Amino acid sequence: MTGDNMKGPDMRDDRNAARARWAVAGMFLANGFTMGAWAPQIPLLMPRHQVTESVLGLLILALGIGAVSAMLFTGRLITLFGGKRVLSLFSLALIPVLPMVVLAPSLWVLAPFMAVFGAMAGCMDVAMNAQAVEVERRLDRAIMSSSHGFWSLGGFVGGSAGSFAIAHWGAEAQALATAGIVAGIVLSAMPYLLPSPPEQHPQVTAPEARTRLFPKDFHIWLLGFLTLFAMIPEGAVLDWAAIYLQKELGSSTLVSGLGFAFFAGSMALMRFAGDSLRNRFGAVRTLRFSGLLGAAGLMGGALAPLDWIAIASFALAGLGVANMVPILFSAAGNHPRLPAAAAISIATMVGYAGILIAPSSIGFLAEHLGFRPTYAGLSLLLVIVALLAGRAADADRGGSLTPETGPALGPVV
Repeated sequence: MTGDNMKGPDMRDDRNAARARWAVAGMFLANGFTMGAWAPQIPLLMPRHQVTESVLGLLILALGIGAVSAMLFTGRLITLFGGKRVLSLFSLALIPVLPMVVLAPSLWVLAPFMAVFGAMAGCMDVAMNAQAVEVERRLDRAIMSSSHGFWSLGGFVGGSAGSFAIAHWGAEAQALATAGIVAGIVLSAMPYLLPSPPEQHPQVTAPEARTRLFPKDFHIWLLGFLTLFAMIPEGAVLDWAAIYLQKELGSSTLVSGLGFAFFAGSMALMRFAGDSLRNRFGAVRTLRFSGLLGAAGLMGGALAPLDWIAIASFALAGLGVANMVPILFSAAGNHPRLPAAAAISIATMVGYAGILIAPSSIGFLAEHLGFRPTYAGLSLLLVIVALLAGRAADADRGGSLTPETGPALGPVV
């Protein structure tokens, strides 16, 4: 190793890691801001390109497919070129994508631009989560939940400010302003990211772990599906809570929108508190309690006799769901037999791939079974995560891995 890493855990290393912690927060903020600013642009695509809802759905699907496909390769790029370089590249590549989509002159140009948008956002997502794992190792404490909290904060600010900007100055001006703000955040954060070349991952022991695109490792795929189980309820509340409150509980349009609003708000607040909880109680206990709390919230929403009870239940579910994905990402990043970025790319790919098919699947179930049984069934996914919380023990073992033995507390099957 060269540079600061030869000096050991001295004051300079601590200072660099502390700076990198806020650089990572900036990257999450920029990514969330871009996605939040994109949300109010979505309805404007229909009249601009004279397309129907179904065509718009296919365009959004192209964005999702681009993201999931790119996520799979990001881990290999980080293993080859280092985390700082890859995160810097894709954070810069994210800057122009919103103006590209908004200013696309035709549908045939828009479609590939949507896929590029998803790919750049997805690659940055994997790279910034891998960088967060690296910072956790250097600081020897959790930062993943609050990093995701900055993403939620960025999404909130980007969405609300973006709507205001579009209403007053137009879609094109909002897209260009978003690119300028994201550029400022990214360029300010890049110099303070931690270098993480492949040789700084001593926990990787098997040569095939560095070369396989689809590693034959049951544990990492299990973490991926647990991530999926934690993400599906979030999408279910986002896409269907308002319709559920209107159709089955008789809520007004204004009140029905509070279901996801309270869910998202409580989730953002809990993410900023999540690192302290995890540092105090450990990843396994935090994940187990979070899963049970989220399940209780979804079940409460399913059984609620009144809309305000359902809204309060969804807020409770947000408190539970908030820290589940960050903990699972940390566990993947500290996998004993894979590079951090490769493991995180699998977890994100599986999780986000499910998000692509979840909305339509949930709609089908709700149409044939009703929303109440659907939400009750989704609560069981969080119970499964709680029961298998022990699989996330690696989230707390970043500093106890050795090349020969893997985790200090024993191997993970």
